[in-house]
Amino acid sequence: MTNLIIRFAQPSDAHTLFALIQGLAKYEKLSDAVIGNAEALKDHLFGSPKYVDAILAESQGQAVGFAIFFHNYSTFLTKPGLYLEDIFVSPEYRRQGIGKALLAKVAQIALERDCGRLEWSVLDWNVSAQAFYRNMGADILDDWRICRVTEKGISGLANQK
Repeated sequence: MTNLIIRFAQPSDAHTLFALIQGLAKYEKLSDAVIGNAEALKDHLFGSPKYVDAILAESQGQAVGFAIFFHNYSTFLTKPGLYLEDIFVSPEYRRQGIGKALLAKVAQIALERDCGRLEWSVLDWNVSAQAFYRNMGADILDDWRICRVTEKGISGLANQK
């Protein structure tokens, strides 16, 4: 796509980024799961400590996609990695190379940061995303499962004896 700009988010982008996150949640039929807000996102992106990074895709001055990622660590590789929490392109801008450009930019950042892995999850029903990721060179690991303890359960887990 011509006139596509991929750039790191700035503090002034927090509301735009959060609107795109809401678009992602709507696409995934998870709008009710979005309980955060743009101010918390801004603090986590730009506060101290900084928890996540975000890049935006812009076409003709309009934000049309994003990727949010953070560092993890591989003990086996003894190297940092990047975990891609979310990548999203607004539906009307899909199939124009924007998702590819976002993913490539995250991979470039992983290289610059000497990361040994770039990982993310994909929903089992999202076969178009799975095909896209495979086409981009990703392996989808069938033998691994995500384990999650939600906010409510964290205190219970923390108080186990």
